[in-house]
Amino acid sequence: MTSPAPEAYPPGIPDQRLGQARDPGPVDPTDLSAPADPFERLALLDVFGEPFVRDPHPWLELLRTASPVHHDPGTGLWLVSRHEDVRRVLLEPEEFLPDNAQHAVTPLPVPVLRILARAGFALPPALANNGTGSHTGLRRLVTRFFHARRVEAAVPVIERIAGELLAGVRSGSPLDGAGSRDLFASYAQILPCRVLMELLGIEDVEPATLIRWSDASLELFYGRPAPERQLELGELVGEFHRWLTATVRSGTVPEDSFIGALRRHRLPGGEPLDVRTAVAACFFVFIAGQSTTGQLIATVLHRVSAEPDLWSRVATEAGLAEAWVEEVLRREPPVTTWRRVTARATSLGGVRLPAGAPLLLLLMGSGSDPDVFPEPAEMCPYRPNVRHHLAFGAGRHRCPGASLARTEATVALRAAARALPGVRPADGAEPPLLGLLSFRAPLAVPVRLPEG
Repeated sequence: MTSPAPEAYPPGIPDQRLGQARDPGPVDPTDLSAPADPFERLALLDVFGEPFVRDPHPWLELLRTASPVHHDPGTGLWLVSRHEDVRRVLLEPEEFLPDNAQHAVTPLPVPVLRILARAGFALPPALANNGTGSHTGLRRLVTRFFHARRVEAAVPVIERIAGELLAGVRSGSPLDGAGSRDLFASYAQILPCRVLMELLGIEDVEPATLIRWSDASLELFYGRPAPERQLELGELVGEFHRWLTATVRSGTVPEDSFIGALRRHRLPGGEPLDVRTAVAACFFVFIAGQSTTGQLIATVLHRVSAEPDLWSRVATEAGLAEAWVEEVLRREPPVTTWRRVTARATSLGGVRLPAGAPLLLLLMGSGSDPDVFPEPAEMCPYRPNVRHHLAFGAGRHRCPGASLARTEATVALRAAARALPGVRPADGAEPPLLGLLSFRAPLAVPVRLPEG
């Protein structure tokens, strides 16, 4: 992507490249010992660093108030943090293109590119990265598989799988001698994978394998892995792509399945969808339909299990589980950011941007914009305007699986609260967090079950 030109910085705002070489160390922007000047503080920002991953909200507030369209020299991205600006970008796809949505954040070295090339890996425009005329038809195809009636019909499937997994949680061996269980690996992570496999008719791969492939894909394209780790991830992503390609090409998948529909799909000119684009669509749907939903479920369980009274209430109080899922989506969405690139020179939030400027839309920051959500740090179920959040995007590229993700998270929370009464967080440090450019969630949800 084209790096912003020096003259792109707005008049009257210091050149934000100053301090680029400063050690980004563990700095809290609210710390009184930190630099007083907001741009000096923002020069310390590292979007992959522990301080930002652990608690991004002070940084997001600083960005919204001091530099709502801010150039980050560490990534080369323009960080867009105000709800108004993020929404405008999402609703103007001709002005702000989706072309870079799935580009690797960390450049892939030649050995990794060779691994992917041997696997035939490619991500031509299909869904999230598609600004061409083929997007509408492909999106319509995906939406048919995740529309409200199908999601409603899937609730018994979700409940059945949740019940099976929770029975395993109750009977499984504790993590320690005091009865601790991890609701992430045994429940939140695997539930949406099994649901997606059942809904899409996937039977020839183990859930654990699909999860491993999906997580590797997110880390390779949205993380900052070391070169050695990139090689490991490249092998896994290559395996995933080969399996997807073989599955799309096989004649064994039912015609009424998602992949069967892709095979029947015709592009605007009437020609059939090519295999590479069909595989790219599957790549996006399989990851979004399980990894990000699992991250949402993990965050919901982590937040609600910390409130004993709330845990017991969501088991029986109508509408409360839905309300809490929506507040978590607003304040702590699993998809924290998304990328766009300017089609031409333009202005955003009073800042001049050149053509080809890569943008990072801070979806999490927009959900805590006080101009839209009063007292944004407070978790307020039944917030009147809660659905104004942008956790699922907006406009042409709004997530077609939003209804399924909401439903799975709600069913997962209510089922866990009913099956595991009296749960409380396990003693110890806060769980580790997934800290990729666009994805954030707890990697463990340790809880303690009541004795007996």
